[in-house]
Amino acid sequence: MAELVGPGDIETISLKDFTESAYLNYAMYVINDRALPFIGDGLKPVQRRIVYAMSELRLNADAKYAKSARTVGDVIGKFHPHGDAASYEAMVLMAQPFSYRYPLVDGQGNWGAPDDPKSFAAMRYTESKLTRYAELLLDELGQGTVEWVPNFDGTREEPVNFPARLPNILLNGGTGIAVGMATDIPPHNLLEVASACIRLLDQPGASVVDLLEHIKGPDYPTEAEIISSPDEIRRIYETGRGSIRARAVFHVEDGDVVITALPYQVSGTRILEQLAAQMQAKKLPMVVDLRDESDHENPTRIAVVPRSNRVDIDLLMGHLFASTDLERTHRVNFNMIGVDGRPALKPLNILLTEWLAFRTSTVLKRLQFRLEKILSRLHILEGLMIAYLNIDEVIKIVRTEDKPKAVLISRYQLSDIQADSILDLRLRQLAKLEEIKIQAEQDELNAERVGIEKIINSKARLKTLIKKEINADAKLFGNARRSPIAVRQEAQAFKEKDLISAEPITVVLSEKGWIRAAKGHDIDASELNYRAGDTFLTARSAKSSQDVVFIDSVGRGYTLACHTLPSARGQGEPLTGRIKPPPGVTFSGLVTGEKEQQYLVSCDAGYGFVTSMGDMVSKNKAGKAILTVPGGSAVNQPAMIRNLPEELVAVISNEGRLLIFAVSELPILSRGKGVKMMNIPKARVADRTEMMSHVVVFSEQDTIVIYSGKRHLNLKLTDLEHYSGERARRGLKLPRGFQKVDRAELLIKGN
Repeated sequence: MAELVGPGDIETISLKDFTESAYLNYAMYVINDRALPFIGDGLKPVQRRIVYAMSELRLNADAKYAKSARTVGDVIGKFHPHGDAASYEAMVLMAQPFSYRYPLVDGQGNWGAPDDPKSFAAMRYTESKLTRYAELLLDELGQGTVEWVPNFDGTREEPVNFPARLPNILLNGGTGIAVGMATDIPPHNLLEVASACIRLLDQPGASVVDLLEHIKGPDYPTEAEIISSPDEIRRIYETGRGSIRARAVFHVEDGDVVITALPYQVSGTRILEQLAAQMQAKKLPMVVDLRDESDHENPTRIAVVPRSNRVDIDLLMGHLFASTDLERTHRVNFNMIGVDGRPALKPLNILLTEWLAFRTSTVLKRLQFRLEKILSRLHILEGLMIAYLNIDEVIKIVRTEDKPKAVLISRYQLSDIQADSILDLRLRQLAKLEEIKIQAEQDELNAERVGIEKIINSKARLKTLIKKEINADAKLFGNARRSPIAVRQEAQAFKEKDLISAEPITVVLSEKGWIRAAKGHDIDASELNYRAGDTFLTARSAKSSQDVVFIDSVGRGYTLACHTLPSARGQGEPLTGRIKPPPGVTFSGLVTGEKEQQYLVSCDAGYGFVTSMGDMVSKNKAGKAILTVPGGSAVNQPAMIRNLPEELVAVISNEGRLLIFAVSELPILSRGKGVKMMNIPKARVADRTEMMSHVVVFSEQDTIVIYSGKRHLNLKLTDLEHYSGERARRGLKLPRGFQKVDRAELLIKGN
């Protein structure tokens, strides 16, 4: 009967401790056995098992292609007990020349395309074998260089890692997501990495800056430019993390922009979709057509046709780089499993130093393995030589003794191995010529033994051997850099206003605060149709690509884009529907123009200053304070200044007083109350009996027209000299009949 388990035989553990331990074990399994590459060979377990399974199937570079399904079957059946689809996808990645800088698998059939890397055919249709480059990982595998462990079911053994002859961790890079960490190692150029390794062997203390004299940056499989600055690249290799910016390559051909290289892992189809979407959204008015001219000879050739030869190609491409995948930022994260079996983030100098330590250890193991083979063979040859020197007696012992092995060992002080090798001799090997061959083989092996022992016992000789092997491999497998490194300006996307044509418009503001825009500058805004109870207040000529700032009665400014204003075919829209002014305010005027355009802003209390359009613009719906208005006063319509040093300003009170002085007497401010322009008694301002109601900026050639009821008065410079004075004076009375001024207008010479 089975023995019952008692209460004392049950181990109790808290759920917290059990969960924590289980999750930690799972995390370490994912990190070490699934997601992160090993620094020595640069491979994750599934990749290593695929390459090893193919080598076991004798699918070397010289072999015939075999069905990929056969390889995948061996991988999942013997070494990697996971899904066949995941294993095949990992195999496909190693075969795609646009994914791997130095592919490990040579594929035949449909292995995907840059436009759609996952468009590869099923494994039953494709064929594959290893590439020549894979020899760098496998050549020393059977030479005592790596540890072997049982596979998942214990029926065979597999290598823990490969004895890579070059740092594949940098050459092909890798990506992976583990628990709490990830890796994004970009590919690099073999010749540059080999040169850096040799520099580090010669100068073990070489810094990252020293190594960057050899390694210029990542080298992706595509020919797109790397445009990260040298400082950005240096920081990446010093810290082990950062990002690399890559940009498509283009040239102008017969007026068309032809894109010939895309950033790593960017699809040409995706680029065409992005460009077409912008064209449909009318965000590329300067482009009239797109053509995909890619073919077998030109894998990437996308033509962008500008509207005319006046289109600035650099600005256009700058917008496309900023708004599409024609410029891509690649994450860099040098996270990997170190020689000590621990995951870590490694700067470039630490990474290469650790790999060289791995390589040195591998070469020493290979040399020691070979030395043991040589010593074992010399031991056997020593026994064979004894046999040949005593051939007659050896033959007699073999023929007459019941236990010839024991007699031979006793008579000639042989080992078991030597005795077995003598007894295994064939009759044809007893010829005199064999003795000469043995002697020659002994001499050759002794010379090799001496050479190997010298290398093992000398760090300098060992370094020299490693350098020679690295140089030889680099010469055999290296090629020129594909990703050029260039210094480019930061790309800028078009702003919404950049895409709008600068058409002439007239912005109209009514007394009730309704806005609209009419096409053209020759518009009589007072003749437009207004809502019942509303009437014309002011209007300004502008361009559809500009901003317009509306000034309210308390001196705040609100900005809208001219192209967003409703059409003057209707009665417009209320400003309050687009902005958020304080309760109870009204609107006094509007300004428009370029950022440098200057205006004179003032209030009817007699204060004002000069400011620019750029200082009045605000993106805030609640506006921004521009003019500080004394209590009870109102803001005048701002007056445009065309030429600040030479222009004059005419200020007119509603009581018919006129004062003229130079605009240059006013300060230039971004905001504030300004200075006194006209001296009006405070009591009259307070009870609103007298105000500075009109402000006109004019030049010597212009004419001021003053209206009072049905009368009007034209004043030229000669007429205005009588009213000239210093700023902040009271001003002089206008002629009889103009004691109550309704409005003042400016007639510009030539208009």
